[in-house]
Amino acid sequence: MSNKVLEKALNEHLNAEMYSAYLYLSMSAYFSDTGLSGFANWMRVQAKEEQFHAMKFYDYINERGGKVLLTAIEAPQQDWASPLEAVQAVLEHEKKVTALINGLVDLAIDERDHATNIFLQWFVTEQVEEEDNVNEILNKLKLAGTQGNGMFMLDKDLAARVFTPPTAA
Repeated sequence: MSNKVLEKALNEHLNAEMYSAYLYLSMSAYFSDTGLSGFANWMRVQAKEEQFHAMKFYDYINERGGKVLLTAIEAPQQDWASPLEAVQAVLEHEKKVTALINGLVDLAIDERDHATNIFLQWFVTEQVEEEDNVNEILNKLKLAGTQGNGMFMLDKDLAARVFTPPTAA
């Protein structure tokens, strides 16, 4: 990759995607510990999705002739005060990732790297979906409350999620 500024930024984002996977695995463990196996499943699937995103960056850097630099992944938070707080943390994290993606798009435009800009558009669309999905869960959790049948019904719904890699990107 001839543009070292973008190469560095893409490598940093690869690490951010791996951190996201690590964070969601930590949340999966938290939900398992609290007896919410459906929430735990949803977070584990989310972790797989984030690993898929990271590998897209890994492959893109390589395809462009760049050098992938894997660096230490920050330790994620381990506990949350409640399931509601954990899901709110997911939404805040996805908003942060959206801002990171938008920053990469801005950098690609500034650097006049059209191929990278096109590559990143998939992630722009993906982040709209990510935030919407988490917002839907958060709204249902607020409606259901954290006690009783509503919570268990939501947990059951979240248990049905499976990871299906996109066929075209």
